[in-house]
Formats: sequence, C-alpha cells, structure tokens
Amino acid sequence: MSVAAPSDALPGASSVLAVCAHPDDESFGLGAVLTRFADSGAAVSMLCFTHGEASTLGRSDRSLAEVRREELTEAAAVLGVGRIDLLDYPDGGLADIPLARLAREVAAAAHAVDADLLVVFDEGGVTGHPDHVRATEAALEGAAHTPVLAWSLPREVADELNAEFATGFVGRDVSGADVRLKVDRAVQRRAVACHASQANDNPVLDRRLELLGDTESLVWLRRPSESSAR
Repeated sequence: MSVAAPSDALPGASSVLAVCAHPDDESFGLGAVLTRFADSGAAVSMLCFTHGEASTLGRSDRSLAEVRREELTEAAAVLGVGRIDLLDYPDGGLADIPLARLAREVAAAAHAVDADLLVVFDEGGVTGHPDHVRATEAALEGAAHTPVLAWSLPREVADELNAEFATGFVGRDVSGADVRLKVDRAVQRRAVACHASQANDNPVLDRRLELLGDTESLVWLRRPSESSAR
C-alpha cells in the first residue's frame, strides 16, 4: 500500500488555540507555525500552564516567574498571538496534577475563544520534558470535539541533537508527517529573542533551528474527520 505524501498546505482554521507548558514553548517550538496561522487570518490564542519558574537559566534578583511572564507577553505580540491565558501550575510538576483538572482548563480556554483547532507539542513532548507530554494529554482530553495538530521533530534532527548535546529529543519519521510546512524563521527568531532569559547562550535551540531550515513537520493527533460534532 502506498503512503500518501504529506500536505504542504496550512490546515484551515479560524480560531487556533496553542496549548503549552511553559513560556517560550510558543516561540522556541511553535513559533513559525503560529505565525503562519496568524498571517492566514486566523485568531491565535495561547494557554500556558506554568510560569516556567523552575528553569535553571536566566536567574537574577528578580522573580523568574515574573520575568518570564513579561517575556511571554512580548513574544506573543511578535507572533500575532492575540490572547494569553497564563496559569500558575508548578513548573516541572504538571504530571502530578490530575489530568481531569488540566483538561478542564483546556476546555474553558477553547470555549472562550471558540477554537476550531488546537496546536500542541507532539506525543513524547518533542524535547522529552514531562510537562510537554502532560500539556498535550490535557489538550486531547479537554477538547474532545476539536482537531488537534502537533508540532513534531524529524527523527534525523532529534538524533543529531541528541548525539551532539546528549539531549532527550523525541523524533518521528518524516514519512509519518501529515503536513510539511514551509516557514519563514524571521518572525520566530524575533519572538525567540524576546525570551532573553532562556534564549541567550542556548546552542541547542540555535542548532535545532539550523537543522530544521525552512520546514516544520506537523502530525494530526486528532484529525478533523475524527472530531465529534461540536
């Protein structure tokens, strides 16, 4: 049986909700994709479960949670994200929060913006971070009637990063991608720069963007045809 080639077209949506674990996920991971949706005329919103206060980067006399909230606000404006729901769940502890509780947060956010598409990190969290995994689980559980599109990492890129930096990236075969989207990294890089506490001296991020070039891989975790009637 032949395998269908991935589409190069942006999926249609009028209201997109990105569900993320930390400030900077919307830029470091989803940035180029969210910009494509904003440029297409879709309203783009974001639900972020934590303030990213457990990061070991960007420590200063100021509250890191407050710094990262400010950085998120600036980056979202660059990307064209019009609404942010920034919650205060524990950074690094989402797996300990009942899934039903997190799912209710997703349901409320999706309802508030009348989302017809959720955008998330791929299963496995892409970076391997448990918070990323949990955020995606919550998105799938909390918006059962809404398609869910995931940003994924080609396996060869994940393998290269893991070999160079001893990281825990989780990749997927390119043949498994549903969409191979051409992107312009310029806006994403401006959004990344807003997260100065996390982006400065971040060779793994720089190398990942270099390896990806001008293409992002996306997979359906719930296809439009699998979504129940709203």
